[in-house]
Amino acid sequence: MINEEMVSNLAQRKSIFSLKTIFIGIHIVIWGIVLFLPYYISSPPDFNIGPVPGLFFTLTGVVHVFIFYTNAYYLYPKFLNLKWWWFYFITVIALLVLSFQMKHAMLINWFPTVAKNVSLYKFIYPPSIGIFIASFIYRKVVNKINQEKSLKEQRAEKLASELKFLRSQINPHFLFNVLTNLVSLARKKSDKLEASLLMLSDLMRYMLYDSQNRKVFLQQEIEYLNSYIALQKLRFGDAVNIKYTIHRNEEIKKHQIEPMLLIPFVENAFKHGVGWIDAPQINIMLIVKDDVLTFEVSNQYDAELDINKDKDSGIGLTNVKTRLELLYSKHYNLEIKDKDNLFRIILILDLV
Repeated sequence: MINEEMVSNLAQRKSIFSLKTIFIGIHIVIWGIVLFLPYYISSPPDFNIGPVPGLFFTLTGVVHVFIFYTNAYYLYPKFLNLKWWWFYFITVIALLVLSFQMKHAMLINWFPTVAKNVSLYKFIYPPSIGIFIASFIYRKVVNKINQEKSLKEQRAEKLASELKFLRSQINPHFLFNVLTNLVSLARKKSDKLEASLLMLSDLMRYMLYDSQNRKVFLQQEIEYLNSYIALQKLRFGDAVNIKYTIHRNEEIKKHQIEPMLLIPFVENAFKHGVGWIDAPQINIMLIVKDDVLTFEVSNQYDAELDINKDKDSGIGLTNVKTRLELLYSKHYNLEIKDKDNLFRIILILDLV
């Protein structure tokens, strides 16, 4: 079964392959220009650049390629460290001396007329040092880029691990609350128990399968809320006044959201807003407009009689706050009001 994570990994691999291809292509183009430019700027018929044949510049360009990549991909990464830094400088000197000898051998054996003109040597030997410096800078820049990329990947892995842990907290917390409700129905030998178990199976299917994706369609999350609220209505009947309003429009169908992001607020309302006050009422409202989701939940409670406000109280709210900060940082506003025994949350979430 292909989920969103598998698709994301495949897309990431394709992106890396594409970037590497572009990177290699840039190197080929640059060195192609360096090696073959002399033939475009030289004078026929012998392709000379002044007194120096174009072929000589191409051959020295091959030496420069050797210097560049030997330092950038072998000497620098292998020896430039606290242990071998001294050996790195020795190998660099040896590399430059070798390049001088290769150029000198080419001059003597293939271009003797150029070798006789000592004034041209300043255009022959110093470029080796310039190419080495360019290679050194290139390696440092590449290392810096790779380091930043590695840090981003580590942060992404840490984020994924934190989210995975937070999601793993949701299911036990949710099941604990729902099973507590079902135990209450079982004790009453209520005929609503069977319907409640069927609804619970639908909720668990969502938790086990749909919520494993990074995001789900908002419509799915709303259906999950519908099932949960319907389950609570079966349990409490007319004992609790539940006002549940969704302003449906086409925007709801197109947006996605982190799975099980809204349910903790509703769970909290049922946990603390029923059983300890007369005529309990829970208000739930959801609206999406201009790519912004507004979600409000409010409930009354009795601070003195509410025995659910124990040391484990608020796990769900703490969890969802952390997930909001990890996934929607600077793209959400969560307002929690607790005044005169009225608890109210207002979540405004940018869905784009």
